[in-house]
Amino acid sequence: MAVGRPQGTAVYKVAEYARRFGIPVVADGGISTVGHITKALALGASTVMMGSLLAGTSEAPGEYFFSDGVRLKKYRGMGSLDAMEQNRSSQNRYFSESDKLKVAQGVSGSIVDKGSIHKFIPYLVAGIQHGCQDIGAKSLSMLRSMMYSGELKFEKRTNAAQYEGGIHGLHSFEKRLY
Repeated sequence: MAVGRPQGTAVYKVAEYARRFGIPVVADGGISTVGHITKALALGASTVMMGSLLAGTSEAPGEYFFSDGVRLKKYRGMGSLDAMEQNRSSQNRYFSESDKLKVAQGVSGSIVDKGSIHKFIPYLVAGIQHGCQDIGAKSLSMLRSMMYSGELKFEKRTNAAQYEGGIHGLHSFEKRLY
């Protein structure tokens, strides 16, 4: 359920305000790649929620199954109707415990197997480090300083630029995380 503010702008604006009071900010919603984590931290988030990102790990709850030769795991977002119907804490989080009609604020579905968290977390850490390196920051605190000083700039990329910057010209390819 969107409220009309792009995620990056929302994180930046809330972090900008919260910083005045020393309040940490959690970026929540849409974090699906290590690049999203790096961007959220660069925009002022203190940390990020990674529910769907970590849901495919073997340590996360859920049943594995195969579909078209791909190992998947059932995923139920905390704001989904499935979660709210089965779990009181989901209802509490979305203030809907007394509502007769529940409104979905998440989804249920399936997610690709990501293996063990013991391999996936080091991949995420290395990805954040590489993201900072690409930007020219030696640490997250330096990244944050660059953002607040105006040294760090974000640019909007056109669809054509995103396409050209991606994988192209190959008949097929395999993308492995680690």
